[in-house]
Amino acid sequence: MIDLGPHAVFIIWAYLGVALGVAGLIGWTLIDARNTAKKLAALEASRSAK
Repeated sequence: MIDLGPHAVFIIWAYLGVALGVAGLIGWTLIDARNTAKKLAALEASRSAK
């Protein structure tokens, strides 16, 4: 493994923090896309019912 020197703990926690942040953004986007698809389907259903 690469020697990270005296700052190894900070570097590892920084990478983990970024990975968690990116995973959170991806999850948020997937949940928002699912909710938007449900709203769109409801709008299309109400439009075709008229």
